[in-house]
Amino acid sequence: MDKLKFLLGKPVKLEISGKSIIQGILVDYGIDIVVVYNGKEYLYIPYLHIHYIKFDVDPITELSNTVPEVPLSNEDSAISYRKTLMNAKGHFTEIYVIGNKSIHGYVVNVLNDYFVFYSPVYKTMFVSLNHLKWLTPYQTNITPYTLGNELLPVKPTNLSLQRTLEEQLKKTEGRLVIFDLGDHPMKIGLLKQVQNNIVELVTANGESIYWKITHLKTVHLPQSS
Repeated sequence: MDKLKFLLGKPVKLEISGKSIIQGILVDYGIDIVVVYNGKEYLYIPYLHIHYIKFDVDPITELSNTVPEVPLSNEDSAISYRKTLMNAKGHFTEIYVIGNKSIHGYVVNVLNDYFVFYSPVYKTMFVSLNHLKWLTPYQTNITPYTLGNELLPVKPTNLSLQRTLEEQLKKTEGRLVIFDLGDHPMKIGLLKQVQNNIVELVTANGESIYWKITHLKTVHLPQSS
């Protein structure tokens, strides 16, 4: 979006879905993502969830003219959402998907409409590309919860990965799943069937709930590694 060119290097204010306000310096942008430095860390924010971006006439803090090196560099070409996720593979990151809850871990793989994320807390997760609000890379040599490398496996899952989230969920039929970190009791249960972008989930009391896949943000299997 060339209209953002005049904001490059300037203080900006953004509103993100969920009424989150982000302030910082616009350090880069691409066809579907912007990068903002807030004085402490870099935030990679897909356009999907940006309600507005504008020059910040009243920044909350005076940022130094010295901005540290961008952690996920893409020197050969312009940045994009997908390239950013690919560059983030194996880097410890913090992601925001659901409300103000952050998830710590690293990107394992990037598929057509979702990516695989490994969290020491939630283990292997599937995250919809349509619902990531922003991603923040860790500083060098810092690990989630200061865990040792033996608890952060290079290849954390043996699951056979499918191209789309719907196909992946079909492979998960018959297993217990948790949608959206269990932010609703009806998002925890047995995944019974997936058909035509609809998931049938059987809750603890035996009731069937039908969820549209496009509205699911994250999926994880509590019994998976």
